[in-house]
Amino acid sequence: MSLSHQDIAAIGLSMKIAISATLLALPFGFATAWLMVFRNFRGKVLLEVLVNLPLTLPPVVIGYLLLLFFGRNGWGGAALKAAGIEFIFNWKAAVVASATVGFPLLVRSIRLGMESIDRQLLQASRSLGATWHDALATVILPLSFRGLVAGSSLMFARSLGEFGATIIVAGNIPGLTQTIPLAIYDYASSPAGTSMALSLCAVSITLSVGILLLHEVIGKKLEDRDSA
Repeated sequence: MSLSHQDIAAIGLSMKIAISATLLALPFGFATAWLMVFRNFRGKVLLEVLVNLPLTLPPVVIGYLLLLFFGRNGWGGAALKAAGIEFIFNWKAAVVASATVGFPLLVRSIRLGMESIDRQLLQASRSLGATWHDALATVILPLSFRGLVAGSSLMFARSLGEFGATIIVAGNIPGLTQTIPLAIYDYASSPAGTSMALSLCAVSITLSVGILLLHEVIGKKLEDRDSA
């Protein structure tokens, strides 16, 4: 398996985008899951629909909507331009695209972890005088940690494979916004690029398997710790 400097750059950029997207989405995903599980309010059904919408929309649609919002004439684009931040057709746009597409998977995993928490533990913490943020830090966060790990793993893996939204909002610029899926797309479009495309496919499969194995190992250790 031979990889060019351009391929290595695409692999490094994919990892950078996946890590950044996961870190960006994690606090918002945790807060959203907390609202869904522990709060009742008007519009909760609408929030659930909006959170899960990226699962049903084609990624190209998500990318186009992000392009409209962060474009030159969009609200977000105007604010970023005023701040001197280059966004569209930049790796930062790929981070936001990946975070948006993978957000429902992150929220769902964290939500499942929170729903498994015994409510009597929260009632006991309140009876001992714990405030909501004390209960959040000492009860909810530790007991939903497995969901956080699962959601982060899924988010990271989904970001590595993101294609449709990324190519719309960030483009396919070698060395700047070209990720592994975009590089494979380029090679697949060329009759002479089969071997290079297969090499990147092998890298993508290896990374995905490694992420899944790491997720299983961490999950097993957390399970053994809880049962000890």
